[in-house]
Amino acid sequence: MGCFCAVPEEFYCEVLLLDESKLTLTTQQQGIKKSTKGSVVLGYVFRHLNLAEIDYFGLRYCDRSHQTYWLDPAKTLAEHKELINTGPPYTLYFGIKFYAEDPCKLKEEITRYQFFLQVKQDVLQGRLPCPMNTAAQLGAYIIQSELGDYDPYKHTAGYVSEYRFVPDQKEELEDAIERIHKTLMGQLPAEAEVNYLGVAKSLEMYGVDLHPVYGENKSEYFLGLTPIGVVVYKNKKQVGKYFWPRITKVHFKETQFELRVLGKDCNETSFFFEARNKITCKYLWKCCVEHHTFFRVPENESNSLSRKFSKFGSIGYKHRYSGRTSLQMTRDPSVQLPRPDQRIERSRSKTYPKRTQQT
Repeated sequence: MGCFCAVPEEFYCEVLLLDESKLTLTTQQQGIKKSTKGSVVLGYVFRHLNLAEIDYFGLRYCDRSHQTYWLDPAKTLAEHKELINTGPPYTLYFGIKFYAEDPCKLKEEITRYQFFLQVKQDVLQGRLPCPMNTAAQLGAYIIQSELGDYDPYKHTAGYVSEYRFVPDQKEELEDAIERIHKTLMGQLPAEAEVNYLGVAKSLEMYGVDLHPVYGENKSEYFLGLTPIGVVVYKNKKQVGKYFWPRITKVHFKETQFELRVLGKDCNETSFFFEARNKITCKYLWKCCVEHHTFFRVPENESNSLSRKFSKFGSIGYKHRYSGRTSLQMTRDPSVQLPRPDQRIERSRSKTYPKRTQQT
């Protein structure tokens, strides 16, 4: 008989949450092993956060070369070889996988709060650029949510400078945030957060999942996956937009990624892009398949064009999105949302030394 050596089952993981706190998951405490399915790990995180609208969220991890992946609910932890090769210990990052087109319409306040934390992080880290007047409005809603109504006795000169809102923050922005904050009297944290999301959702890069690729002559492009389709950027400018119902196939082979689009003349056109390597190309393909599935209209409500191409992205590959779609979540009669008497514990943002006031 052959000798089979057992793979050590011990698992120790830290999940970094959107409020920058950490949730530790271990074999000893939760019984999580390398043979545990990703869905079980996700379940622990969702219960810890008391989330019901769970399908918008996921857990990311990075391999040793900093390539990002999403934890697959259907696979065991051991099958995520890129993750296993990084530890122990292991690190997972909780975040939004699918951005709701209108986050203000999410059913529960706790879900909107997690969206608020994610989008706030997107702005701070430069993934969601915004002009200064918009940044000032967003910053004021953050301060209102954190500190409540402006109080001249508590909120002394420079109080806004203790918080971070955008990369390379200037005093001019902080002064503008303070002026707007004074006008938001009476807004509760939940109201301020909904108003924040209402402004943020109108920004061009809101909810855009960017993937770097190359076009003709090795020119650099980004493919942005969004709730409505795929957007193509070159030199930070939008040069193409293809809506999900018009995208008939996505395919990859080695490092080549194909996007097949049906034109208004009913003729198909294929657009080819080159990824950095096969791993990033496959990751782009998987994300594209999942975005299409999550945001698509069900067949019985779509037109004949969508029904005709219902096998989107299936050539030669087995990957499928297994969760609920966006529409299914809004219409699921088995879950009554919002749940009554939900209490939310909000976390305070990290603060910094107050900016020295210049005389």
